[in-house]
Amino acid sequence: MTGASTEVEPTFCGVVALIGEPNAGKSTLLNRMVGAKVSIVTHKVQTTRARIRGIAIEGAAQLIFVDTPGLFRPRRRLDRAMVKAAWGGAADADVTVLLVEAHRGLTEGVRVILETLGGQLSPKARVALAINKIDRVPAEKLLALSAAMNEARAFEATFMISAERGHGVDHLKAWLARQVPPGPWLYPEDQIADLPLRLIAAEMTREKLTLRLHQELPYELTVETEGWEERKDGSVRIDQVIYVARDGHKGITLGPKGETIKAIGKAAREEIRAFLGQEVHLFLTVKVRPNWLDEAERFTEIGLDFRDGDA
Repeated sequence: MTGASTEVEPTFCGVVALIGEPNAGKSTLLNRMVGAKVSIVTHKVQTTRARIRGIAIEGAAQLIFVDTPGLFRPRRRLDRAMVKAAWGGAADADVTVLLVEAHRGLTEGVRVILETLGGQLSPKARVALAINKIDRVPAEKLLALSAAMNEARAFEATFMISAERGHGVDHLKAWLARQVPPGPWLYPEDQIADLPLRLIAAEMTREKLTLRLHQELPYELTVETEGWEERKDGSVRIDQVIYVARDGHKGITLGPKGETIKAIGKAAREEIRAFLGQEVHLFLTVKVRPNWLDEAERFTEIGLDFRDGDA
């Protein structure tokens, strides 16, 4: 008498890097793929700093997404570290997806990325093209852009998507699941990101700051979670410090009678609470650190390597 078959279904697992110019929609696509918000989304360019790893399941495949900082011409130490992180994320991936905005097309920045791809990735690297924001242009322009992009580089596949609306994303996700190699899943089935909760919470607050202050404040601010206390009543107390580069920036962040920071804190608290699924007590402090952009500790806190910023 033979026993029942206990054959285990094979599983697949791989890393997918999302690259492109700033604001191409990488964070929006990552959040759409994962089905939850794990990466900062604003209309201000260069907001993604750390290589956010979002985790999605598609059939028997676990896809580990690396949302890289937007690729651009770096000027400051922070910029250089962000670009180095972006190319590092792509080099380590099993599959790379280049996102291009449909309405902007084959820009000078995209041309530079295409030229750099050959030197940064191995000749065997698998690169797909995703033309994003397709709802902004007519079909004939999409076809012309696809032809021009594939003439510049032979992509494994080309996808027409709208990350914001979800159009074409399932098709892309299913294709990616067929590209990753066989192997065990690296994360539990219910885990959607491998960032520490402290960093995710800080990113959520930084997003609210960027959305509220994008006209008044440049990029010289960062948020760090200094305290995280789980309370007996099931709530959590989170203490965060907002570092700005100048005294004037502190006044802008606080706002008249502290109204601006109160509004930012309220919006951040609500989003963190929804993400964690528990009551949140969020306390924000604003501190001036003129040289935080040149401090190794600040880079480490946001997931970047200080040495990558060397000229």
